[in-house]
Amino acid sequence: MSSHSYPHLMSPGTIGSLQLDNRIVLPAMDMNVSEHGEIEQTEIDHYVARAAGGAGLIITGACAIAFPHGAASMKEPGLSDDKYIPGLRALADAVHAAGSKLCIQSTHHGKVARVDVANDRPVLAPNQPNYSYDMSALADSTPSELGRMGAATAGKPTVYQEMTAEDIAWLVSTWADAAERIAKAGCDAIEIHVAHGYILGVFLNQRDNQRDDEYGGPLVNRARLACEVIRAVKERVGDRLAVLVRVSGEEYGQEGGLSLEESVEASALFELAGADAIHVTGWGRNPFDNFTDGPLPNKVGAYVENAAEIKKHVSVPVIAVGRMLPDVAEKALAAGQIDFAAMGRQLLADPELPNKLRDGRADQVRPCINCYLCVAENFFDDTPFCAVNPALGNETLLPLRPASATKHVVVVGAGPGGLESARVLTERGHRVTVVDKSDRLGGTMWFSTMTTPDNERLLRWFKSEIKRLGIAVKLNTPADVETIRALRPDHVVVATGAVRPKPDFPGGDLPIVQTGDTLRALMLGTASADEAGQVLRTLGKLGRLSGLTKSPGFVRRVTKTFLPMGKDVVVIGGSLVGLELSEFLAERGRRVTLLHEQQQLGLPLAMPRRWTAVKDSIAHGVQIHRNVSIERITESGVEWTEGDQSFSAAADMVIYADGTTSAAPLAEELREAGFSVDVVGDAGEVNYIHGAIHSSWQVTTSL
Repeated sequence: MSSHSYPHLMSPGTIGSLQLDNRIVLPAMDMNVSEHGEIEQTEIDHYVARAAGGAGLIITGACAIAFPHGAASMKEPGLSDDKYIPGLRALADAVHAAGSKLCIQSTHHGKVARVDVANDRPVLAPNQPNYSYDMSALADSTPSELGRMGAATAGKPTVYQEMTAEDIAWLVSTWADAAERIAKAGCDAIEIHVAHGYILGVFLNQRDNQRDDEYGGPLVNRARLACEVIRAVKERVGDRLAVLVRVSGEEYGQEGGLSLEESVEASALFELAGADAIHVTGWGRNPFDNFTDGPLPNKVGAYVENAAEIKKHVSVPVIAVGRMLPDVAEKALAAGQIDFAAMGRQLLADPELPNKLRDGRADQVRPCINCYLCVAENFFDDTPFCAVNPALGNETLLPLRPASATKHVVVVGAGPGGLESARVLTERGHRVTVVDKSDRLGGTMWFSTMTTPDNERLLRWFKSEIKRLGIAVKLNTPADVETIRALRPDHVVVATGAVRPKPDFPGGDLPIVQTGDTLRALMLGTASADEAGQVLRTLGKLGRLSGLTKSPGFVRRVTKTFLPMGKDVVVIGGSLVGLELSEFLAERGRRVTLLHEQQQLGLPLAMPRRWTAVKDSIAHGVQIHRNVSIERITESGVEWTEGDQSFSAAADMVIYADGTTSAAPLAEELREAGFSVDVVGDAGEVNYIHGAIHSSWQVTTSL
């Protein structure tokens, strides 16, 4: 994150008659906290935090126009009855008091209305679908996850109802009624959802819409229903509400999905029907295969080019969503490609992002690490949580409560758990000293940036925060009882991370076997000759002495052309680390065989990211074997069985990426020596960055 100003992003803007303080929009993200359609205080607190944080426009998660009919969740706000107006008004009043404007996203979920399925109601659709999705990715979801997903529909099959003329008339009038309630509640805008597989979106594309009446065939017919809804809403509410229309600039993953050319044509029709703004998103048609193409893209600025093309053909403002990082948004605004930037997951990670940009504190923005943990909860009809922001869904945790008495706290370990502990403790008024045996901040998180570049943003933020807060850091300092005693702490937080032992099956101690710890030592230039071999040890040491290997970006770049290891690599263990490491090595020209003793790969990665990681690994040539039993490692490879069959693979290096366990022997030694001690992060329980940060809050917010 650069620290320059953002004049275009922070300039005022207009949508219809609606005046906004800046160009930052919170797009719709379902929180799943409403009760039977009623907005609850938890939801109000969530949106108020983003409004107070400076977002110019707040768009709610999906609200069902005919609740509970056409709803995806019983925890979704309803718009179908006047009894829901007081909750909407309370939300609008609170958002206005916090300094922002409120837009209610309105939808009918159509063929993905899980509440209808669960209650034995047919779901509305243009016609009977004539295709099915490839669901093979679900092989990497656990039985528990599959059970939680199935619970949302009570495990019942979907029955489709081809919409009649009466159904269409009902939908249009119901939408207009919902808009009237939104206006009566004192809200500022309505967003009409014409994307993501919901009812208006499936009418718009030719893959779903196979009708042969005036609502099917050419694009102008397929857009007719959406245009009728827009026109009816505009006629009902006039200028009392700005009318936003959300449309996919493109649909991915299936032939016949909406094309950019069609989206451009549709957007022009939406403007003629009365739209005051076009909100450009994207949709991966198979949620189990294309989810990270859309609606939650992995690519930064994923839909800017599509939004820019649409903007050429409409005169109303265009909003772009899709990992619109501040620098990306500022550039697109300056170039005239878009008019507003919607920042979703970033505002979950840091609600104060707009205020920090406005005040020239961009380096203080806590970054989203694109881990998909938040959105994965929607598959389970549950409330999102954030790996880096424990206050998401519990905004009452902030502001941090000042400590009742200042203590000197020593934090052992400079990984995410240790750094977040140091940061929170300092913000609360404690004096903190961080000690770490390494020569750099980050711990295992530093190593994870090799395979997961988004983690580097978090590492840079931690470094900036440590500097801003003036926290004392002692690197190259192994911790023991005497080291800690010399610092004279009132309390110690142990955040030394997990232990990654070598495998205990035959050959596990051979020189060709590396673990996560020995690989990390190799990268840091601290590996012994026994661990790395003389050549790799020398190269690692040179990198450390020159400072070159302190840059994760440099290491990622240089290893694409120079990686001092043999061509054949066997990775044992296909959880988070093993899967991502396999793809990293395959991408750099190595012949990688991945052996996993279980069925599901990529745990505990969030499902959408996990599905994509498996797909990408296969695309890069990783040979994956599941449910294996390792027999032995030899000097030239690995032997294993699958069922009653035996297999082997050649290997110049074997990487054991399994067996990660929590351990905190230092904590016990310190307690025996009379110190007050807490353990956070992987040293207490292996849960990676999410677990490290959340466990640190559990300790440090009450110390």
